[in-house]
Amino acid sequence: MGLVSAAFPPEAMQKLRFANLGICHTRYSTTGISELQNCQPFVVDTLHGKIAVAHNGELVNADALRKKVMRHGVGLSTSSDSELITQLLALTPPMEELDTPDWVARIKNLMTETPTSYSLLVMFKDVIYAVRDPYGNRPLCIGQLVPISKLHKSGAGEEDIEGWVVSSESCSFQSIGAKYYREVLPGEIVQISRHGVKSLSVVPRPEGDPPAFCIFEYVYFARPDSIFEGQMVYTVRQRCGQQLAIEAPTDADVVSTVPESATPAALGYAQQSGLPYIEVLCKNRYVGRTFIQPNTRLRQLGVAKKFGALTDNFAGKRVVLIDDSIVRGNTISPIIKLLKEAGATEVHIRVASPPIRYPCYMGINIPTKEELIANKPEFQDIAGYIGADSVQYLTVEGLVSAVQEGIASLKGKISSNKSSNGVGHCTACLTGKYPVELEW
Repeated sequence: MGLVSAAFPPEAMQKLRFANLGICHTRYSTTGISELQNCQPFVVDTLHGKIAVAHNGELVNADALRKKVMRHGVGLSTSSDSELITQLLALTPPMEELDTPDWVARIKNLMTETPTSYSLLVMFKDVIYAVRDPYGNRPLCIGQLVPISKLHKSGAGEEDIEGWVVSSESCSFQSIGAKYYREVLPGEIVQISRHGVKSLSVVPRPEGDPPAFCIFEYVYFARPDSIFEGQMVYTVRQRCGQQLAIEAPTDADVVSTVPESATPAALGYAQQSGLPYIEVLCKNRYVGRTFIQPNTRLRQLGVAKKFGALTDNFAGKRVVLIDDSIVRGNTISPIIKLLKEAGATEVHIRVASPPIRYPCYMGINIPTKEELIANKPEFQDIAGYIGADSVQYLTVEGLVSAVQEGIASLKGKISSNKSSNGVGHCTACLTGKYPVELEW
């Protein structure tokens, strides 16, 4: 286990160079502890041969499914909900022919057992199935491997396609010589083989339910050059900053950011407010993201090592500092202290997302309400608590409108609600309204 570069040294990669099919997984544990036994892909034997499964997400009914699978006499060797998915796919559906596995039927059966949250790759013999749950909660997209000379040109003929790749984020494609092709639709089952890409089926949601793509992907989780729903994450974050400037203006001299995921929002805020954008913090690029580190002490130590103040840019000035989110409140307070000690006369915090008040049970590690700063008594005076001169957040309505404004299917009829059955986003961590009923 460890970083990809450590787990797969060059000599290990050399062994794979003659392969023509494969799936892999980088682990971000939500259900199941971070141990080797929980690492993916999961590989199991079925009546028809081995299958391998990689899963991104978290099943909302994992406990009930675990009991159901074990009642069928299937033993489970890990605490991961991804193993549940693998075992459910290994079960033979009632209508299946004995000699021919019907993977579409098996995947559909899985979708009836658990509504969300999962994006899957299922490998069987010389075929890969790319699957997204009917609510589309977690991302999944397809890319084309093309000659380097064609990488930045629009359109690729069939004769140019050298292979196909699938990833949670499109930002991974360019580094391997692939270009974005399209998203896997919510509920879609896509077959990828030597014959190309073929959509086999789209499983619908219960009538009236909109999609529920995770809005936190836009806020923080995704890389800014990724594409979701036909729009680049960077552009959405910039619109969030513009909307934030409309909703929460302030008297200040300069706009800046907590680098780097909040930079597009800060540029949008500066553009809308007419204030100059400058850099006030220099980031140490050799320290990882603090939100993802597993305990408070490591997060706090990470912040202390993470930034240096660019004093000449802001000494004697009032600073509007844009952050993408405040989850626990441990990160922002020492940054404000650093800026004030370095000469900022005022530091106003503007957050390009609403307060996070509820845990996520669908694949983002926000485990308890008690950890979230928005649920603590200190939130009533959060500016005083973190040492800022003022703090204001983007509203839920502002965030949803900024996200949905650029979606191709809504151009010309922008809506800030989920009334459209074709567009919708999960805002459960902000509102407590989960897209499906949770089972415990």
